[in-house]
Amino acid sequence: MKPFIYLRGLRHAEHTVFAVNDGQKYYVDPQFGRKMAYSSGQQVKRSVIEALELPFAAMTFNWEIDKKENKASQKEPHSPCDPTFADQLLGGFMKAESGAFTVKRRSPLSISAMRPLHPLLGGIEYPTENLTFDRTSHPEHHKVEVYWLENKKRGAKVSDEELTTWLTTNQRSLPNRAFIQDQTRASGLFSYDIAIDLRTLFCVSTNKLEPELFPEIEEKLREEGWIDGKNIFGKCLICPKAKRDEIIPKLASALINWRITSNQARTFSLMETVALAISDNANQIAYAIRGELRDDRERPTAVPKIDETTKANIFVTPIASSFIAGSVGSADALEKAEEHLIKLLSDFDYENQL
Repeated sequence: MKPFIYLRGLRHAEHTVFAVNDGQKYYVDPQFGRKMAYSSGQQVKRSVIEALELPFAAMTFNWEIDKKENKASQKEPHSPCDPTFADQLLGGFMKAESGAFTVKRRSPLSISAMRPLHPLLGGIEYPTENLTFDRTSHPEHHKVEVYWLENKKRGAKVSDEELTTWLTTNQRSLPNRAFIQDQTRASGLFSYDIAIDLRTLFCVSTNKLEPELFPEIEEKLREEGWIDGKNIFGKCLICPKAKRDEIIPKLASALINWRITSNQARTFSLMETVALAISDNANQIAYAIRGELRDDRERPTAVPKIDETTKANIFVTPIASSFIAGSVGSADALEKAEEHLIKLLSDFDYENQL
């Protein structure tokens, strides 16, 4: 068996926002010049890890307080760098401090951004919209505080009497409402790709030159039954089979059924899965689910394509018929995909790679 598993997922997103901190993220496609909404690979990875439904390692959040300035500043958070926790084993970790022992583990999961399947099949919605924070239905319950502006700086607070006089004189009102301008949403067909490196999935390097483990964590792993072994990168500790058998079904389910749950209520979309392609060849999953450019009209168009002639296992859900003419899906497609992924993950010989 080849040491990589590649997965491409096709999802439909409708009138949603993948990230809400500064509005919908986008990049500009260089060929078509269109704004392309996307969810970063980091966001997809976090969503996958959260979908594992296994205990998370405890993080340490570091702050420094300046007594003289009376200010607190946040420093880099630290993870325990302990692969007995599934999120650390699968998500990777790093802890680096000046003058201290540094460890770093690269995640065995390489995850792309979720982006439009084709520049003409998804992206930013137009026109933009204005969001509102509205509490005008209970005006007496919520406060409105007004300050005088003096030389472009906030001055004294306006008293109730002064405010009443100003509103009457200027024929104005000050409702309990705020607007956020020029917000965008995303719709269309979006794809994401995941590569799983089976060589390092359940193996942690014991190399002392570029260490992945603190000495006390390495001792802990040995006490918990991790096995000495060797992969293409050198000596390593291998996760015990009982632990692998616990993680593999959870991982397979998470890779297929993850959802973005960090966005706000107004932006929720099911982001339902249209199709999945799984192969040990990266090119084959790219062929299997793709967008095809059509230039037989006045303006170029594109259509989604699921190509079952490729050397990939393809799983199509019933929703595919809404977007791809002639496609026939099955209600248990994702269950079958999960079973197939479990088999691939379980069949790899982690203890005898060389």
